[in-house]
Order: sequence, then structure tokens, then C-alpha cells
Amino acid sequence: MKNQRQEKMLEIIKNNDVETQESLLQKLKEAGYDVTQATVSRDIKELKLVKISTGRGGYRYAVRDDGSSSRDVKYLSIMRETIKWVKCANNLVVIKTYTGMAQAACAAVDAVYEDDVLGSIAGDDTIFIVAPSNDQASRLVDDINEKSGNKKSGNR
Repeated sequence: MKNQRQEKMLEIIKNNDVETQESLLQKLKEAGYDVTQATVSRDIKELKLVKISTGRGGYRYAVRDDGSSSRDVKYLSIMRETIKWVKCANNLVVIKTYTGMAQAACAAVDAVYEDDVLGSIAGDDTIFIVAPSNDQASRLVDDINEKSGNKKSGNR
């Protein structure tokens, strides 16, 4: 029963922006699980769930299962909190951040996309990235926009 409940919890947080234990508890009850707040709290700790930014001013639960995914969750959270927009011109990607946040955003992008970036440089609120090709730059823009919570496409 516990494993099924925890699998359901993972499914719920994967498919929904669950911001609180109370909303997770309610969704579990809607799915037919008779659980208490204490049980949900223990399951959150056992599953190593963390809260990350939604990019819309709130936070939601996400999975952290080991050191590398914990690191990725942190980088993605940094990207969501700092990036305003992303655009490309040929194989150059330009990222605009909030003032003073470009260094942190650049480090996060470099870590998440280490195989897709030839080089990057960050100022105070702007990052320039060199991608291997125009197509890869375009895909990078789309992916960064998605991961940082930006809805608009910034291609060319």
C-alpha cells in the first residue's frame, strides 16, 4: 500500500503543480487514498521531494533522488528565477536576466547544457552563448525557454 501511495504521489507531482502538502493530501484523497497529513509529510521526506520555483511566483514539489538530480533541480530553479527571455541570431544565443543575475544563470545553463554549448560569457544582466550550429542554437533557445518557464519562443 505504501509503495502504491508513493508511486501515486510521484505521478501527481509530475502531472500537476502541487504547491502544498494540503493540496497533495487532497489529490491523494481524490485518487482514493485515505491518508493523513503526517503520512504525506513522511512520504515527502522518504521520496526526497523538494520545492522548486514554478516561474510564476509560486513553488511546487519536484523529485530529488540523488546528488546529480538535486544539482539539476537547483540549476533549473536558478534558471526559472533569473531568466527573463532567450533569443538567438544564427548560432548565437542571447539570454536576458534580471540585473545582477547573469553570472548565476550562466553557470546554471553551462551545467545543464554542457554538451550543447561551445562557450558562454556573462555580464550583469546578459549572457552570450555560442552554439555549434544555427539549428542547435534554435533548439537550445526552445529548451531554455521551456525549462525557465518562458512561454514565448525567442527564435530569430
